Amino acid sequence: MNDLDFVQGCIKGDQRSWNEFLTRYFRLIYHYIYNILAINGHRYTQDEIADIYQEVFTHLIKDNYKKLSSYKGKNGCTLASWLRQVTINFTLDYLDKLKNPRVSLEDSLEDGLSLKDLLRDSAPQAAEFLSSQEKLKTLEDCIGYLDVDEKYFMELFLNQGLKLEQLTSHLKLSRGAVDMRKSRIMKKLEDCFRSKGFALDFTD
Repeated sequence: MNDLDFVQGCIKGDQRSWNEFLTRYFRLIYHYIYNILAINGHRYTQDEIADIYQEVFTHLIKDNYKKLSSYKGKNGCTLASWLRQVTINFTLDYLDKLKNPRVSLEDSLEDGLSLKDLLRDSAPQAAEFLSSQEKLKTLEDCIGYLDVDEKYFMELFLNQGLKLEQLTSHLKLSRGAVDMRKSRIMKKLEDCFRSKGFALDFTD
């Protein structure tokens, strides 16, 4: 069976084809995730590699196998070579998001709230402060001071829209640990503001 026929079997839901796909390409995908993380000097854990591995497969099969269906075997490209490039690109994108999380103050959180809403104090002067474009820029600057793990948390929470309950599974943390991490990040942002001369309380 050639690679195109093999892929079609996976797309059509043939369980034997899919099991064979996993057997053939598990090590290849895992190997390239590991290598890309190591080459880029990323301090990874085995759980993180496993998470990226799962996300690669989700990327391949979501939207009715849209990505996997794009494999055409053109110019003699083997499925193994194509999967290698997909895995490398996916892992590089993952690292890029860690380094440059796209956090927006206007992105929706749970219950339709934005980061501005989440950080807004009940005091009138706080609302007035956060309505200032200059001060919103200060908030964005403070987000930039967060460490990589905290920015990743904000990326998942804001841009990808994961709810706190979903973060417990994604980050393999208890709900209490997720709530604590969120509170710690909010406290860091508050301290950042204070260091710039603004005495605002971001806590609930």
